[in-house]
Amino acid sequence: MECHNPGVPLPDPALVVLVGASGAGKSTWALEHYRRAEVVSSDDLRGIVGSGPADLDASADAFDLLERIVAARLSRGLTTVVDTLGFDVDGRMSWRAAARTAGLPAVVVLVDTPGEECRRRNSLRDRPVPAPVLAEQVRRATAVRDALDAEGWDLVEVVSGVEVSRGLAPNRKRLHREHAVSDQSGGSAAGHGLEVVLQLSRFPWGEDPGGWVTRMVLAAEEAGFAGLALMDHLIQIPQVDTAWQPIPEPWVTLGLVAGLDTRLRLGTLCTPVTFRPPGITAKAAATLDALSGGRAFLGIGAGWFEREHAAFGLGFPPARERLDLLEATIETCRALWAPGTKAYDGTRVALPETTSYPRPTHDIPVIVGGNGERRTLEIAARLGDACNLPSDPDVLRAKLDVFDRHLAAAGRSRDDVAVTVLDLPVVGRDRDDAWARVERLRGRTAAAVFARRTHAGTVDQHHARYAELAGLGVSTVFVGVRGLEGPDEVLGLAGLNS
Repeated sequence: MECHNPGVPLPDPALVVLVGASGAGKSTWALEHYRRAEVVSSDDLRGIVGSGPADLDASADAFDLLERIVAARLSRGLTTVVDTLGFDVDGRMSWRAAARTAGLPAVVVLVDTPGEECRRRNSLRDRPVPAPVLAEQVRRATAVRDALDAEGWDLVEVVSGVEVSRGLAPNRKRLHREHAVSDQSGGSAAGHGLEVVLQLSRFPWGEDPGGWVTRMVLAAEEAGFAGLALMDHLIQIPQVDTAWQPIPEPWVTLGLVAGLDTRLRLGTLCTPVTFRPPGITAKAAATLDALSGGRAFLGIGAGWFEREHAAFGLGFPPARERLDLLEATIETCRALWAPGTKAYDGTRVALPETTSYPRPTHDIPVIVGGNGERRTLEIAARLGDACNLPSDPDVLRAKLDVFDRHLAAAGRSRDDVAVTVLDLPVVGRDRDDAWARVERLRGRTAAAVFARRTHAGTVDQHHARYAELAGLGVSTVFVGVRGLEGPDEVLGLAGLNS
């Protein structure tokens, strides 16, 4: 899950080692920014194996547990915050090495609090640290700063500990891999400039299917989404839910949605060309556009889920033939949506007439979905109005390089063909809620892997991710939130759109 620190991004998952004197505010800072389960505290462990957090006689046992817990968490790729004084250089180097072995970034957060404030806080404790001991800790906290810079950490942060709730001071090194994140305590990052369309792929509607769909759509309108997309499958896909969960026919469902009082753009993402003859898809999209007053779009692809084709008696030809059909379907739609009723004789399609009413109210955007670099992206570049790609930035950059070459070969540019992405995140109210959702949804996948794959985090953190996608040239994000249950959760996504 992506970590937040106001104004300054930290890598997540990561090892985070806290350094500072007693009373500096290390534990307070840690619990403001991380889940309690992510913080491994020597004081807490003394309280578990001894009589309390100040039971120094229990220190050896407490640190033995701390080392084992840190090693176990890092081996699973989990964010681990080490909350000790942090002055022991051998200990720091051991933790940094363990993070390297686990493939995690290693971060130090120095909580730099004036000695006077540390002494004031210390005096309020039930068992204060002896004054000479605290004085030595304050001295070491000042001296260790230069040492940290030379120890080879991925990031060294300095926190102003006078009021730790204000977060991190803007004193940081450049990190090898930064994440754009925003303030999880409230408030959105600057507007990302993207359209965000809610994709519904799961339908836990109970005994009231129509009512559930209606409430979800009205909530999407209230939350500020630009549109609503429905997944087009005959059997629920395993990436979303079990096969015996409902998955409605999308064009029928969109007819219901078109009758509601919203401004949402409406369409599929994506309709397989193997499900319906091309002309029938053209007719369905045109009818939806007429009924909705010009708000339809058509997401279309070659299809991939062989099981549903067999179950419903549909042919599932080889990929080459499906891609030929994708070209033919786009060409047929363009012909039947055009003015007039004349015959059409094109590249892959010949029609004796193009009598098709109602005509669309506007030019229906055709969004081509699929990742095939040789053929699918070429079709999108040549025939599409948009190309839908994965949202992972590294994958997206690689696909865009290929896509741009296809655009150049077709004599087109990004001005002619928009870039959209499908994002399938875990979104929580806060870090604790996001992690609880990870645990509920991850199945047999390791928690850290699932959290990373789904960019698990808060609305503000995903909003900041979308700003990064906008910087890559993305115009629209189709967001299919994992495990979305009902309209209240849709309303909680409002910050994605600003």
